[in-house]
Amino acid sequence: MRPITAPSRLLASAAVAAVLALSAAGCTTTSGDTTGSIGTSDVPRSDADWRQEVNRWADRYRDDSGDPNTAIAYARALRASGQRAQSVAVLEQAVIRNPKNMPVLAAYGRALAEAGNYPQALDALSRAHSPDQPDWRILNAQGAVLDQMGQHAEAQRIYSSALKIVPDEPSVLSNLGLSYALMKDLKRAEETLRRAVAQPTASPKVRQNLALVVGLRGRFTEAEAIARAELPEAEAAANVDYLRQMLAQHSARQKGGQRPNVPPPDAGT
Repeated sequence: MRPITAPSRLLASAAVAAVLALSAAGCTTTSGDTTGSIGTSDVPRSDADWRQEVNRWADRYRDDSGDPNTAIAYARALRASGQRAQSVAVLEQAVIRNPKNMPVLAAYGRALAEAGNYPQALDALSRAHSPDQPDWRILNAQGAVLDQMGQHAEAQRIYSSALKIVPDEPSVLSNLGLSYALMKDLKRAEETLRRAVAQPTASPKVRQNLALVVGLRGRFTEAEAIARAELPEAEAAANVDYLRQMLAQHSARQKGGQRPNVPPPDAGT
């Protein structure tokens, strides 16, 4: 995993996905496909890589703006490079042209969530799958949006529905754990995140979420050990330094009577 270098990107993901202040979070990642499905495998890319992606897909989009896969890929690159409003605009046009294309609706929902348009995001995500054929990735994204709206109980119900489809899926468990943390139920949050980390497919991001929650429970030495695990020394040191910053911010928030300094659940890439 790459060292984390920005406050909004410390520990969380998939979101969109923010309930700490609340900015969308997640390591800068992409997936191998261009269909816009939520929760695909993460491949780190640099800011320069994403600028190249923007230019590459902009050319394709100009040639064929009606192709939904091109629109999704272009919007993803725009979003990753910080151009969220333009990403939403591209996908809005794609939805107009392809109103029943579920991958387009899914990508549009995520883009809206990152832009803070949560009710619209929920509407788009609800149309991105059907009740008789629920998509756990979409359910996971819906839960993340509900958490950002402060509707934690409803978000947890949605995560539970997703887990009925994919038991022990680490990305869903991670979001569920963060949801508990946002409700200040840190014991249950830690239990859920430990279950997530135990899964073979758990991403480094899940481990970092666990590190933060353990730190919030006051076990700082253990939290730092979790943050350092499986990383080269330089990256481990960067993660630990930032973990300490987050915990210091949490202490300040506690004194002001504010909610826990927890990253938002992740709505996916």
